[in-house]
Amino acid sequence: MDLETLLSYEWSIMAPEFIILGVATALSLLDLFMPKSQSRKILGWLGFAGILAALVSLLGLVGHGTESILLDTFRLDSFAKAFKLLLLLGAAMVMLIAISYEPNDGLEEFRGEFFYLFMAGLLGAMIMSSSGDLITLFVGLELLSISSYILAGMRKRNIQSNESAMKYVINGSIATAITLFGMSYVYGLTGTTNLKAMAGFLTSVFDEQHIYLLGLAFFMIVVGLSFKLATAPFHMWAPDVYQGAPTPVTAFLSVVSKTAGFVLLVRILFSIFANTPSGDAQGLPMILSLQDYIAFLAGATMIIGNLIALRQRNIKRLFAYSSIAQAGYLLVVIATMSLFMFDTLWFYLGAYLFMNLGAFAIIQYVTHKSGSEDISEFAGLYRRAPFLAIAMAIFLLSLAGIPGTAGFIGKLNIFMGALVPQEGHYVLVSIMIATTVVSYFYYFGVMVQMFFRPAADTQKVKLPAALTAVISISIVATILFGVAPNMAFDFLQGNFNQFTDFFQ
Repeated sequence: MDLETLLSYEWSIMAPEFIILGVATALSLLDLFMPKSQSRKILGWLGFAGILAALVSLLGLVGHGTESILLDTFRLDSFAKAFKLLLLLGAAMVMLIAISYEPNDGLEEFRGEFFYLFMAGLLGAMIMSSSGDLITLFVGLELLSISSYILAGMRKRNIQSNESAMKYVINGSIATAITLFGMSYVYGLTGTTNLKAMAGFLTSVFDEQHIYLLGLAFFMIVVGLSFKLATAPFHMWAPDVYQGAPTPVTAFLSVVSKTAGFVLLVRILFSIFANTPSGDAQGLPMILSLQDYIAFLAGATMIIGNLIALRQRNIKRLFAYSSIAQAGYLLVVIATMSLFMFDTLWFYLGAYLFMNLGAFAIIQYVTHKSGSEDISEFAGLYRRAPFLAIAMAIFLLSLAGIPGTAGFIGKLNIFMGALVPQEGHYVLVSIMIATTVVSYFYYFGVMVQMFFRPAADTQKVKLPAALTAVISISIVATILFGVAPNMAFDFLQGNFNQFTDFFQ
């Protein structure tokens, strides 16, 4: 590829990625030359400013048409822009949580490497959103994964953190190997790594042996990515990692990393297998003939996540199983494949972003003050800090899917989408309703502690400004999208063309 060809590309569509890359590089150099005695929180604020700059740059690209560069390996379409918006919003809020983090294990604050590793992980997630090629998808996945492994073990003197990082690396490496093995079958059959070229080639595959191999590839890719999404029965690593990792890292994994995982799953499954023949008598595409397997994963994930959460006493482990259950709800969207699948997925991930990050901001503050992550530490929170207790109640009600919150609208969209097809997924909907009711018990258990148990400590609390901002933004968004969800859907329809360019 000569210089003239490189200069002919419209590099402006990669502006958000270039900003994140430049800021990550600058933070690593600043950390290298800053005196050891100087606070690294300034790096966090610089990272936050960089994320905001990338967000502004992305908003400037919203009206831009579908464009691809670098031989179609990088693709800017409505899907990429919409989900990058969620990634950058989530990253900005996690960065504010990280700036306010004050660990109890001897470190005064986060070391400088946290901030540029965080930016590197975000860059990987953004690359995955715009990938049009298996190679760039995999590079983005590994950039996110390796950064996450290191971030999970940031507390080097903490045994739980060490254990969580080790489990995360082992499970993540196995998942990556399985995913790559599945991708290799598709590459071997098509002779290309380009998603569009693959899709075009596979529409004409009718050989039974080839279809069998593609079915095997589909299975391995779904299994490998299920580890990344923490869906049952591949969820074993999540509770230990959530508990052992620093709270900002846990928040990052639960929101930004999970969003990126679903982006990757949708990109691969619906780019490659949407038009691939399955070889059955009805002539259905492979993804429709195999959707029962995704439905099984969704049902198992909802059941296991919600039932095991009932027995948890550690608040971060409880939210780990809650996150597993939420992944099950999101898998229902993919399993049912309704007409508004992308809209439903985007809205629920956006609602989950605000309610979960708001809750983690409060969890970080309460657990730091008490020195314990037991649910009993929330006892009497309403008497000590009415604002925190009411905010936490709003987030828990939204996670539970109570009307008037964004979580309710998200679950309602999933529920309606599962019933719209001619053959409604009634079993899956029944499981979703039953497990949602089960979730009330552990979410309301935390609320009982906050409002109806005596406070062990009556000392008033003083929130850092960054945490106050995260909690306030989350409250407004959770309530606003609960009472006026049309604002979000109008924004989607007005700016992202209902994702009609995804298959172009």
